[in-house]
Amino acid sequence: MTDPKVRIGLLLASAALLASPVVAAPNSEVVAIVGAMVFDGTGAAPRAATVIIENGRIRQVGAGVEAPGGAKVIDARGKALLPGFFDLHTHWTPAGNPATTPQIATAYVAAGVTTVNDFHEQPESYAPRRAWLSTLVAPHVNFAARISTPGGHGADWGDQSTTIWINTPEAARAAIAKLKPYEPDLIKAFTDGWRYGLAPDNTSMDEWTLRALTEAAHKEGLEVLTHTVTVDRGAIAARAGVDSLAHGLQDRELDPKALADIVTSKMAMAPTLAVYEPNKPGNPPLDRTDPKVAPRFVKFGYALHNVKTMYDAGVRVGLGTDAGMPGTLHGRSTLREMELLVEAGLTPSQALVAATSSSARIMHQDGDRGTIAVGQRADLVLIDGKPWDRIADVYKVSQVLIDGNLVYGTGAPTLPAANARTQLESAKIGNLVDDFERVDQRSSLDTLRLETPDGGMDRTLEISQVVPRDGGGHALSVSAKLSIKDDPYAGIAIPLTRGSVQGVDLRGYKGVRVDIRGDGAYALKLNGFGGSWAAPVSASQDWRAVDVPFSALKPVVMGKRAGTPWSADGLVQVELGATRDPGERIWMQIDNVRFY
Repeated sequence: MTDPKVRIGLLLASAALLASPVVAAPNSEVVAIVGAMVFDGTGAAPRAATVIIENGRIRQVGAGVEAPGGAKVIDARGKALLPGFFDLHTHWTPAGNPATTPQIATAYVAAGVTTVNDFHEQPESYAPRRAWLSTLVAPHVNFAARISTPGGHGADWGDQSTTIWINTPEAARAAIAKLKPYEPDLIKAFTDGWRYGLAPDNTSMDEWTLRALTEAAHKEGLEVLTHTVTVDRGAIAARAGVDSLAHGLQDRELDPKALADIVTSKMAMAPTLAVYEPNKPGNPPLDRTDPKVAPRFVKFGYALHNVKTMYDAGVRVGLGTDAGMPGTLHGRSTLREMELLVEAGLTPSQALVAATSSSARIMHQDGDRGTIAVGQRADLVLIDGKPWDRIADVYKVSQVLIDGNLVYGTGAPTLPAANARTQLESAKIGNLVDDFERVDQRSSLDTLRLETPDGGMDRTLEISQVVPRDGGGHALSVSAKLSIKDDPYAGIAIPLTRGSVQGVDLRGYKGVRVDIRGDGAYALKLNGFGGSWAAPVSASQDWRAVDVPFSALKPVVMGKRAGTPWSADGLVQVELGATRDPGERIWMQIDNVRFY
């Protein structure tokens, strides 16, 4: 049998061959952009200049520069040339719009956004996602590792392999050490549990834990951006050494003491006004007089006021949107955020700087990108208009270059087939999912098992561990104390590929077989890109082998979404779990999970 690590590596390599990498390598061709008005991202006045690009980098910039012989010439007369835009706060989630990775990537490129931070992914998915992105025309994506508190925002739905829970300095340092092998690009710290006065507050991260987290992250060269939405928590983040606030401060106007703490710390901010805008573009306008709606306008007013107050005091303002959240579109929301920065009181030129060089400085990537200067990466956007005079012109994207490659607009090659797909081509896997014999606590498929308790502020407490099995070998033991809510749940999921990024094709099998013992009724689920499907399984004190044919699986209804018909293609996880009465304890042991 092929070693599991080798097998998964081959799967990822196959995925990477689905399309030729388009943006991964810089363009060795010499490119000359002539006739443009260049806004270099520093805030300097636009000027007419020619820009020469070679090997993906800007080689020359100037009014008297001539296009070298043999260069590919882009005629940019009448156009504005700017550095590619940043979005420091996005979520590439299946609940967003668009909802799938290639389409999200395309939306950003079409908007001239060439660097984004993705705050949504579990660390196990970084490597396969990076491999997938290399096959797409896509922006550069920085992956943020998520850290919150027990009961905190971001920990109220994610498993602890997606959002690590900490509440002490020791736990903070351990979290950074745990994340290091995954090579995250930055840290997202959920520090503020305020729920906008609309629901009971989540927990918040105390100052000494947050300080320990930032110190440990900085030692590894990682920036720390936060979820912070209140003035008091913003001041705590500043004193704790956070690099940049994510979200505007919305509970009240900034007081002089909090502002002084923020200014002194040199902490930056990306206010994500687009996600909080009450009247979102394309939606019916809300009634300001509705008592349920009026507080949203009040909080948004505080957010706008505090952005301008901080900017005027010298706080660096970058651009982030929280795109992927409801009503906040990928790509276009980045452009809308610039309009909202102008609404807050910045000039169009200042908003453009926020979207380019200031965001690059926040990420410590300003030595590589964010301005139009010799030696900088040639991530550029051409616009039909003068956005430094009229910020709405940012929507008039004409052409986009990434690493010196013309990837969008007039003269650009057709997007690769990979950008038109919604997911990677499904992989084929062997029948063994997990026999729980690996000493490194990973599955037989070299994937990280996930505990899947219910979500919410009161969450089921769950422990899973590999234990010796009577008669030899090992099994997985799952124990839980169920939360106090309707239909509390405890379960375990085994990803079929690393990070559940690539689906698998199970059409060569008839069902799932598992050895199980426990104390009553359970459910076996298969989760996939198209939905989830479940069948009941019963267990007693004695071990028994249970076969669950695919024909027995029924669609799982999630919220208001109806279940979808069964498909044996595009599956990502096998899950086993159960619900009991609120507050009860539950246990099960499983072994030899396989397809037959």
